[in-house]
Amino acid sequence: MHLILADDDLVCQRHLTATVAGWGFTASAVGDGNEAYELLRRSRGPCLALLDWMMPGLEGPEVCRLVRMLPQQQLVYAILLTGKSAKDEVIAGLRAGADDYITKPFDPEELFARLQVGVRVLTLQQHLTSKVEELAEALARVKQLQGLLPICSYCKNVRSDDNYWHKVEHYLAQHTELQFSHGICPRCYHDVIEPELQRMEADKGSFSRDAERSVAERV
Repeated sequence: MHLILADDDLVCQRHLTATVAGWGFTASAVGDGNEAYELLRRSRGPCLALLDWMMPGLEGPEVCRLVRMLPQQQLVYAILLTGKSAKDEVIAGLRAGADDYITKPFDPEELFARLQVGVRVLTLQQHLTSKVEELAEALARVKQLQGLLPICSYCKNVRSDDNYWHKVEHYLAQHTELQFSHGICPRCYHDVIEPELQRMEADKGSFSRDAERSVAERV
């Protein structure tokens, strides 16, 4: 995962860069808050940020505050590096938008543990964002029918918005996600199909009798 490190102390910056690289992170190091914000603003995909509290340009809490104003698809987990340990100062940093903090001089194992928490949070956020996007796409594909729907009292065709008359299944297929399979209900079978079958049987019998009569007359 990409990690942006902002610290104006070059010794600390190089030490941190080598440390996180050894843990498998791709690190981009900068020396002031303005550069850090620009990198975070242009970042693509989840990103961890280790931000020194005191540095030239924007300070760490200010960077956090600006990052939280970016579009929601900018997934950033920000950790403040600070020598401040007073409760009110820590709270001020968290209220500014930091997700966590670690005091200098830091313990490498503690830093690694806090970075792993950030990785887990960002992974969950990315998964949730993907699910939300999938849901939005699904909702965009759903077509809804609202209001009055003119329908003929006799043939049961419905009138579309462009004033054309269509069969009900044609109209619903255009305006919803419905798919139709055709069958015959018991009433229609009794009222339509059975009389038609009886008529066909009667026609067949009549044809057979006519054929037999024709043969007899020839003989």
